[in-house]
Amino acid sequence: MTRNSLLRPVLLFDAATCLAMGALLVVATGPIAALTDLPAPLLGEAGIVLFPFALFVLWAARRGGGWPVQAVIAANIAWVAASLALIASPWSGSALGIAFVGAQATAVTLLAALQWRALGRAVSTTA
Repeated sequence: MTRNSLLRPVLLFDAATCLAMGALLVVATGPIAALTDLPAPLLGEAGIVLFPFALFVLWAARRGGGWPVQAVIAANIAWVAASLALIASPWSGSALGIAFVGAQATAVTLLAALQWRALGRAVSTTA
């Protein structure tokens, strides 16, 4: 097993999904806000934030480990915490909004877990 056999593909998938979700949130802010009752400014700004984050994740994938990947994992965990806080807030939106935020939080949780596991394997194969 090479150092990046799992880590790099997971990071690349994370970057690709960030770009896709960012584009969706920026291009379709109005319709998504109307369907979910989530605040349109929040959706648009979240979409914009995902673009530089995706670039950072791509850079971390190129580096293959260390603090950049730890920072990606920490940012993903922070995103999940913010998503859960949104669900618990008065701005959580409709049931569809809660499902939308909950589904993306679940996906990000899975990515963070895979990244953590892969980072541990990368460290153990180099030790």
